Amino acid sequence: MIINRRAMARAKVEKLKKGLSAYAETREVAELVEKYIKENNLNVFIDRTPLGTWFIPEEEQKNIG
Repeated sequence: MIINRRAMARAKVEKLKKGLSAYAETREVAELVEKYIKENNLNVFIDRTPLGTWFIPEEEQKNIG
């Protein structure tokens, strides 16, 4: 079975767009996700661990007052 890493990364970015977190086990997929996050101008917190990378969508700051 061939795994398309670009398709995996795009699917993770689609999850982020919906407000869901995403996880990448490999550095290659994580780098692609980061690239697509920048291209889509998404506000995402990135947590890099020795086991993989978590991508957590951040809510935009709202002015209260």
